[in-house]
Amino acid sequence: MGINVFLLLSIPFCIFMGSWQLGRFEARVDDHRDAEARVASDQREEAGPLDGLLPVTKATSGKQATATGRYDTQLLVPDRRLDGKDGYYVLTLLHTDAGRALPVVRGWLPGALDPAEVPPAPTGEVTVTGALQASETPGSNGVSARGGLPDGQTAAISSASLVNLVEYDVYDAWVTLNDGDSGMKAVPATAPGGTGLDLKAFQNLGYTAEWFAFVGFVIFMWFRLFRRELELARDAELGLAPEGTSGPSRSGPARRRSDRSGPGRAGRGRLPSRSRRARHTTAAPVTPPSAAP
Repeated sequence: MGINVFLLLSIPFCIFMGSWQLGRFEARVDDHRDAEARVASDQREEAGPLDGLLPVTKATSGKQATATGRYDTQLLVPDRRLDGKDGYYVLTLLHTDAGRALPVVRGWLPGALDPAEVPPAPTGEVTVTGALQASETPGSNGVSARGGLPDGQTAAISSASLVNLVEYDVYDAWVTLNDGDSGMKAVPATAPGGTGLDLKAFQNLGYTAEWFAFVGFVIFMWFRLFRRELELARDAELGLAPEGTSGPSRSGPARRRSDRSGPGRAGRGRLPSRSRRARHTTAAPVTPPSAAP
């Protein structure tokens, strides 16, 4: 009875939790598609001033931003793939009139990192236009977390990393140019964090499989226990009780064996044997006494 109640309660609960986790995964997939569509549509919108789009949120990530200043420090970002090929980003800090620097990805170059092949940044005051991006987090979304890189390189485009490489403040954002500078390939904008098919999304999918697998496990265990109960009932009908239990099938034969082994039974068993021996014994002849002289 208890296992049946457990079955009736656990199966609907597991199905509900599995469906909920599946819904979470599908919602993340929809967010990822919407974010990619929004990035594509933002490229067709008119660019706005950088300061009016900060701080970077899910709503402003990918928006077209414009800023004016002078290029200063240039860095290379290794281990970046584009169109299935290995390469690196060319990152140049744009020093603005506000006193802070905006990291600008001017383009991507294929192959091994080679500073001699990097085109120099334009001189003088320039105005850049590109897609606004949030600072990267080392160790996530394919961003390298390794340290100890040579001078002139950085693993992540992050204000927390860049502030240690320059002597001025850095915006907590960066811009990728719509058109690659000096013949370099433009780096496409990416969807904001938390909207893609990241590890959390696939965790939801894994939890979905676990809940539905648990439904199958519960049904399997109920079938095993139900089958065992049927076997025990069938054994009881046939008088095959488990070891250590008492019942007519066990006490009857035992009682009959004790009757056969009792002293009375044993005594009755010896009498027939003596009578048979007596019937087969030949009586000795009796000699009459002789007469006295």
